[in-house]
Amino acid sequence: MGSASFQHLSGLSAVLDHESSRVLAPNIEVSKCRYPLKGESLRLSLFPASNFSISSKEFGCHVSALPNFGDFFWDKSPTPILDMIENPMHLKNLSSKDLKQLADEIRSELSFIMLKTRKPVKASLAVVELTVAIHYVFNAPVDKILWDVGEQTYGHKMLTGRRSLMHTLRQKNGLSGFTSRSESEYDPFGAGHGCNSVSAGLGIAAARDVLGKRDRVVTVISNVTTMAGQIYEAMSNAGYLDSNMVVILNDSRHSLHPKLEEGSKTTISALSTTLSKLQSSKSFRKFREAAKGVTKKIGRGMHELAAKVDEYARGMIGPLGSTLFEELGLYYIGPVDGHNIEDLICVLQEVASLDSTGPVLIHVVTEEDRGLDNNLQSEMLNKHQEGSCNSNSSSSYSKLMGTSLSRTYCDCLVEALVSEAKRDKELVVVHAGMEMDPSLQLFHASFPDRFFDVGMAEQHAVTFAAGLSCGGLKPFCVVPSTFLQRAYDQVVHDVDRQKVPVRFAISSAGLVGSDGPTLGGAFDITFMSCLPNMIVMAPADEVELVNMVVTAAHVDDRPICFRYPRGAVGGMNSFLCNGIPLEIGKGRVLVEGKDVALLGYGVMVQNCLKARSLLASLGIHVTVADARFCKPLDIKLVRELCKEHTFLITVEEGSIGGFGSHIAQFIALDGQLDGKIKWRPIVLPDSYIEHASPKEQLSLAGLTGHHIAATALSLLGRTRDALLLMR
Repeated sequence: MGSASFQHLSGLSAVLDHESSRVLAPNIEVSKCRYPLKGESLRLSLFPASNFSISSKEFGCHVSALPNFGDFFWDKSPTPILDMIENPMHLKNLSSKDLKQLADEIRSELSFIMLKTRKPVKASLAVVELTVAIHYVFNAPVDKILWDVGEQTYGHKMLTGRRSLMHTLRQKNGLSGFTSRSESEYDPFGAGHGCNSVSAGLGIAAARDVLGKRDRVVTVISNVTTMAGQIYEAMSNAGYLDSNMVVILNDSRHSLHPKLEEGSKTTISALSTTLSKLQSSKSFRKFREAAKGVTKKIGRGMHELAAKVDEYARGMIGPLGSTLFEELGLYYIGPVDGHNIEDLICVLQEVASLDSTGPVLIHVVTEEDRGLDNNLQSEMLNKHQEGSCNSNSSSSYSKLMGTSLSRTYCDCLVEALVSEAKRDKELVVVHAGMEMDPSLQLFHASFPDRFFDVGMAEQHAVTFAAGLSCGGLKPFCVVPSTFLQRAYDQVVHDVDRQKVPVRFAISSAGLVGSDGPTLGGAFDITFMSCLPNMIVMAPADEVELVNMVVTAAHVDDRPICFRYPRGAVGGMNSFLCNGIPLEIGKGRVLVEGKDVALLGYGVMVQNCLKARSLLASLGIHVTVADARFCKPLDIKLVRELCKEHTFLITVEEGSIGGFGSHIAQFIALDGQLDGKIKWRPIVLPDSYIEHASPKEQLSLAGLTGHHIAATALSLLGRTRDALLLMR
């Protein structure tokens, strides 16, 4: 990272000691200048000598830098304080006024990056002051700072040597949208789906205690991740182990339910601020520990009574819910104004000052829209990010709001669910994930009493859906592929083993572009198709998706699932007609040929058709078939393909062990491999594909039409043509 930072804007930092007039950074030449005040430090942002010049001014030094950045940063606001921060140690000598200005500059630059790159950074805008305060008080990377949500970490990345690469966020070979152990030593643990930081932080703290070290552990969670059960499991264990660690709850006042949002919210007042400082103060906590010791000597009953009085007395002066954390064993402090750097530093310094504190939870209240003007908010609301179901620009949602944008697979799903729900009053939808897909607003608006959004509680969502089914309803459980992984035990025991008819609509299947492997859905074909009672299918296009919604609605004797990708649909841009139930385990042949058979699963059928066009231009006649079902397989179709062709290629956007493995199992046991057929599987590589554009990811995975065609040419012995095709 060091060499890259010379190439970009962040540069090195130097500190001039005014009394000795020496430069505390090697190999940097600075022209003479008049010092502002005797004895104060003047901090300068410095770059390689060829890239900067320094001019003298009457009341100090002025630095002008012309780094080689292209056009990205030229029209942004000046950031003189931020320009000198190469790592968190450079915050230590900043005054309170400087820290406030630094926070403003970070927020300004984050807003600029959001506007330029169309990447969501609102969560990071909310925690700018908190991020500055954490790095000012604690000493990363010796002290470990963990984050639950990747989108909160962009200010953290800027302060830890990655500012110059922020414009590459979520791009191929650029910065990850999450914390990454391989990216920086300042990221001690990867922030993935949320809710993992307290567990990981407690593990790091326990290891520290065993090894006799003294570093501090800080974890930052949000009220979005507090919807997940793992948070409370970890907090309960933290209370039991009583290891020193700091849990910071970033309360940006989000709620799943509009009625709650309209009600009373946690407020910050002079009294609550004073009480928070008192709760965190060294003297108060020493007195509290001394009181505990006295009551222990008096007797167990008195100690327990005093502990309860202490807990509930502080619960009375705290906001609603604060005693929950006390019951779990965390010492609650708050609420604290998350945009007041002085208060944040005061509380954090007090908490960090004692060697023995046990687990502490600091409740910080923030605002995500702070610093954003209305025009920028409006522009970001209407962004269209890779056609993601999770973007705010979904077409069904846009129709609901009176706008028009490209249709996505999620739009088609929701429209099909609405259409089916109008005919079947027993159909309900359960949604689990980071936040509700905007497309689902259409279903929620049409059937508010038949829609359940449980947030990041996937385990609960699956068992809840099973309960709904046992109660006589027809639940569709809509959950992203990567989040379904966390609920797999519930899928096995609460659904499949009991043959409960839950219908799983698995979104964000396959590669997901800029979200990389963290939110990618590589494994659902494999882990769902190995279940004995599960019907597993995948649509080739939006029409088939609608058909599969109807098919799932008609299955009432066992569980069924279907996957669909992110992104815009390739065909119609209007509402689809009513779907037609598919025959379970029945595929279809789309195009007939005689040389090679391509058997696609899911949207990879479209790439098989592209490969057919490429091969047709070379005089090769290809059969393209759509499997539709991974389980049960259309064994009649597979036998016919093996009988009528010498070469069979299966294609899927999933990991090893999925559709291709089921094909291999069947054709091996059926004796097809004993004959003339030569079979090749094309699957995702046995590695994680990092963030890039969807097109780049498909190319890296070897799943494009060109890759499929090249595989066919290699099987036919036309290696030269295969190489030419891939040039």
